[in-house]
Amino acid sequence: MRNEEPRLKFIKPMEPRLVMEPPLSDDWLHEIKYDGFRTQLTRDWAGVRAFSRNGHDWSKRYWPVVDAGEKLPAKSFIIDGEMIAPEPDGRPNFHAMHSRMTWNAEQLAFVAFDILHLDGRDLRALPAIERKAILWGLVKPATAIIQYSQHVEGGGDAFFDAVDKMDLEGVVSKRRESAYRSGPTDAWVKIKCWEIGEFELLGIKREEGKRTEAIVARNGKYAGSPAISLTKEIRERLLKRVRDARPPEAAVPTAVAEGEIEWLSPGLKATVRSLRGEAKLRHGSVKSIREA
Repeated sequence: MRNEEPRLKFIKPMEPRLVMEPPLSDDWLHEIKYDGFRTQLTRDWAGVRAFSRNGHDWSKRYWPVVDAGEKLPAKSFIIDGEMIAPEPDGRPNFHAMHSRMTWNAEQLAFVAFDILHLDGRDLRALPAIERKAILWGLVKPATAIIQYSQHVEGGGDAFFDAVDKMDLEGVVSKRRESAYRSGPTDAWVKIKCWEIGEFELLGIKREEGKRTEAIVARNGKYAGSPAISLTKEIRERLLKRVRDARPPEAAVPTAVAEGEIEWLSPGLKATVRSLRGEAKLRHGSVKSIREA
C-alpha cells in the first residue's frame, strides 16, 4: 500500500570550510552567502516537509514555504537551501528571523542552492554545476517565496568585492565538478566579509605562549576577545587606566575572566575588525583605541 512506502529521509548537509580569501581558479562557482537558517525542503508521497540543519522538522514554522513546495512540478525532491527574512531590497535580515517564524512566516523566503534528489533519482554524484541546472529547471522562475541562488563561474575576487560593497555576509564558493557529500568538505568554502565596529574596552588578557587579547563589550555585555598588538602608544594609554577591580557591570564569562588580566577603568573605546554576520566577534583584531 502507498502509505507503507518509506518516506524520504533527511540528508546531513554538506558544510563549507571557512577560508580567508576566495579561490581564484576558474573551476569554482561562487554564490552569495545568505544570512539565515540552513533548511532542507523535502517532498515525497506524503507531502512536503522542511528540516533544520540538524534534521528537526520545522514544517509548521515554515508553512508558507511548505505550501509553495507543494506547487513545484515534481513528485519527489530534496532541495538544500537557506531560509531567510528578506527586506524589501532582498537583503537578508537575520535579526528578523525569529519574529517572522513566530508571527509572520509568510514574510520568509527559501533560497534554493542545491538539489540532492528528484523524482526517484539520487543526484548527489552529479557535478555541482549540473545539479544547479536541474534545480533551476524545477524552481524557475523563482521570483516568489521560493528563490534561486544565482552563481557566477570564476572571478572569485571580483564577486567577493561586489558582495562586500553590498554589505552582505559573504560568499560560498563551490568546485563546479564536486559531488554532494554530507559533512565538512574542502570542495565548498565560505569567505566572510569584514566589518568594523566600536566596543567598550574592559581589559587586556595575556597568557604565555598565546596572543594578547582585548576583552570588549557592547552595551555593557561581553562581546568577544579580539587580538590586540600592544604598541608603545597603546601601552602608555592603557597604563593610565589599569585597575585591580573587575568590571562591575559587564557579564564576562568565567572562562574568559581567568588568567592574568589587566582590568581597565571605564572610558576607552576599541575599534575592532571582525568577520561580518557573527553573534560573537570572530577573527577579531583591535585596530585602534580612543577615549570615549
